[in-house]
Amino acid sequence: MKSNYSLDDLRYFCTVARLNSFKAAADDLSMPLSTLSRRIQQLEQDLQLRLLNRDAHRVSLTSIGELYYQRSHGLFDELSDIGEALHNEKHQAKGKIRVSAPINAGTQFLRNIFYDFLLHYPDIQLDLHFSNALIDIEGEAMDVVFRVGNPVVDNWIARPLKDIHFILCASPEHDISGLKQPTDLCGKPVIICHPMSVWQLVSMNNGQEYDYQATHGIRLEVDEIQMLTHGVKVGLGIGYIPDYYALPMIEQGELQHVLPEWRSKVRTLFLLYRDRQHLPMRVRLFVEFVLARFDSIT
Repeated sequence: MKSNYSLDDLRYFCTVARLNSFKAAADDLSMPLSTLSRRIQQLEQDLQLRLLNRDAHRVSLTSIGELYYQRSHGLFDELSDIGEALHNEKHQAKGKIRVSAPINAGTQFLRNIFYDFLLHYPDIQLDLHFSNALIDIEGEAMDVVFRVGNPVVDNWIARPLKDIHFILCASPEHDISGLKQPTDLCGKPVIICHPMSVWQLVSMNNGQEYDYQATHGIRLEVDEIQMLTHGVKVGLGIGYIPDYYALPMIEQGELQHVLPEWRSKVRTLFLLYRDRQHLPMRVRLFVEFVLARFDSIT
């Protein structure tokens, strides 16, 4: 049977029943007593049931009114709780934030930022997911996403954090004397780290571009930078490694720089999040914390 009454009128009835007074209910609802009385009468007319007994001194529930109140008032209590919870989501620094980040960027750039944020906001939890795959961030219900390249996601805001270049590296014992141009890489032993299977190289001298995709000589395929780097260090082959990770090892003699006048096109680490105006406070605080930290180191 289809209900044909106003939920507002039902709420007014529950308020009268709870306070046992039309006057007290009118004050609680901030509405004229005459309007409240008329709306309750309208509800009884719509239901074709008498819910309240009225006399000059008091208001009492009829038996059907008592049943109706017991079944109905909990709905409005729950709605009030939901409204309070939503208010807390918007205005309190507490709750869980689901975060997705690439494996190496997460451990190299972001780990200490995550820890410092948690220490600063003890009532906020981070649920961290590290993956190099382009996951369905909405399907996985992510609040904040870090990505290197490929930042465009409908209805998400992308903020650049840091530019990254990849460079070619080999072990110190690897003979690279015959490597003068990227074309000389053909057939040489290499390690591929997905998803960077195509090495997009640009000459720093003249801007010439060359994309190298190995079809022969692939010794190892991985999807994690540390495994790639370790494989290069032990001499399995040449690897395409982020500069922030490789350069300190080159300086310490753990790696050697292959074709040092060539490096990748710039790839940028982005921070992605939803609409600025409707972010829960915990997410807004996290976004601001991350942006401030990267601003301080650039």
